[in-house]
Amino acid sequence: MIYHVLPGDSLVEEFDNTKIDGDKIICRECMIVGDLSGETLDEFFDRRANFLLVAYATDEIEYHEKVADELSRLIDLDDETEVNLWFEYELFCQTNMWFCLYLLAGTGAAVYRVEPSVRKFDEIWKGFGGLTAPELKACFAERYRFTGDELHLGVDLWAAYTAGDHERLRELGQTVSPCFPHLTEVVEAEIEKSTRPAEVLRDIKGGGAREFDEIFKQFTERAGIYGYGDAQVADLLEKG
Repeated sequence: MIYHVLPGDSLVEEFDNTKIDGDKIICRECMIVGDLSGETLDEFFDRRANFLLVAYATDEIEYHEKVADELSRLIDLDDETEVNLWFEYELFCQTNMWFCLYLLAGTGAAVYRVEPSVRKFDEIWKGFGGLTAPELKACFAERYRFTGDELHLGVDLWAAYTAGDHERLRELGQTVSPCFPHLTEVVEAEIEKSTRPAEVLRDIKGGGAREFDEIFKQFTERAGIYGYGDAQVADLLEKG
């Protein structure tokens, strides 16, 4: 069995146009924000559902059906299974990928990292957005297989991230791996997450921007490493 874990519904149509073999699993989470606690996976998903209900007025039942159940397909895979993780470089996608690696670590699946490798350096935070089917196929052709150590690194990153252990994160962020490009930058972005995005927004508003579309555009240009969507930026604006 071949699975492709896609970083959201927006990539589905163009991915389908590639005709690459395999079934899709859509990651609709945003692990970059909210409650990440829970002694069991069920408890974890329950707390995520409650957080998203309170923060974004999402439906708890729909969360379990479309998010938790979808990601739970990554559990208990056998040695004949291949999983391709299509995740972008920025922190939003990276935290989701760390969680997927946490789920996959106890399986026998062969796991691959597919990155937006066709991007020019000054466009890396744009990820897969806007790429054509041929470009996605080129990204897939350059995928890397996770070694055992790299799978373990993903689990360690998730553990340090959920524990808020910045010292450990910074230590892990020094690891050089083709499956974790830009890791040092992303880890530093996480460590500064409580202050840097708000500072960027204050600078943007101080420059005269008032309309949300313009604020969001400038924020994406200046702090694209976070990968925040409009919901996260709106939440930061509301908090002041």
